[in-house]
Amino acid sequence: MFDHMVMFRFKNGTTADEIDAISAGSATLPSQIGVLSRYRFGPDAEATEGSWDYGVAAEFVDEAHYAEYSNHPAHVAVFKERIEPVVAEIARVQLRS
Repeated sequence: MFDHMVMFRFKNGTTADEIDAISAGSATLPSQIGVLSRYRFGPDAEATEGSWDYGVAAEFVDEAHYAEYSNHPAHVAVFKERIEPVVAEIARVQLRS
C-alpha cells in the first residue's frame, strides 16, 4: 500500500463557502480517478487544539497509482482552483507499507 496525507492551514479570511468548495471538488475525484483505494477529506474535527485546518488521506495500491492521481487533470484542477487560492501552509507525507 501507498498512503498520501496532506494537511492545510488556510489564510485568514477563508470563508466556509470556500472550504465547502474544496470538499465539493474533492468529492468528485474518486469517480474521476479510478486508482484511489480509499479517499477521505474534510475540515479538522477540532478535537485537539492547534491542529491543521483541513486534511486529505488517500490510499493507493502502489506508488504508480499515487503518481497517476497526483498528476491527473481533475486533481490538479481542484488544487489550483479551490485549494491554492486559500491555503497559507501545506504539509504532506507519503508512507509505504
